[in-house]
Amino acid sequence: MTATLERKEIDDTAFARLESEGRLLNPLLKAPTNQFGRVGFRGELALRFAPKVADEARPPELLCTQAMAVAKVGEKHLPFFAGYLLSFEHLKDVAEVLGDTLSAGGKYFLFCNNIDLSKKYQVPYKGAMFYVLPIDEATVYNELLDLFYLEKGDLKKKDTAGKLDAVADAALKYDVTFDTITYDEGLALMGPVRNPNENRPV
Repeated sequence: MTATLERKEIDDTAFARLESEGRLLNPLLKAPTNQFGRVGFRGELALRFAPKVADEARPPELLCTQAMAVAKVGEKHLPFFAGYLLSFEHLKDVAEVLGDTLSAGGKYFLFCNNIDLSKKYQVPYKGAMFYVLPIDEATVYNELLDLFYLEKGDLKKKDTAGKLDAVADAALKYDVTFDTITYDEGLALMGPVRNPNENRPV
């Protein structure tokens, strides 16, 4: 019953198309949060699917990992989305996949591995404004806590949904501005793409 209820909740939010396309993967959370009328997602967003071979589904070719987002029941736009990208160039893929769920007033944060660690940008794309930020070794969750001045200790006792509510609420109030650049300018500025498997024990 719960799964049906949760699915019904998701079907009435901006997550509906993403869910039906099989893009909301490996969820830590994909359910109503502790805030009335809000559904949350923490997991991976599939950006590009591999071709199916003999009806055998293969892992996506491209993911936005460490994704976090919330949606309101009855509303068609995502007010908040954040995630991790190996390369800034994939902002285009995120924007195209999220598509009609984006809005001019939404708060969208992309942490990119090949952006100068001293720089933060705002990049308009598809009618939305993306905050593009560097990431070193930290997680998207920890980076957002730092960005919003949230104390990790204060959130420790909350469940996954409660932590997401706290981050999303802070994101929606965030109004700091950075240098605005175009997507093409970002492509020119970005560094080489790091191999995610380097320095890992074999």
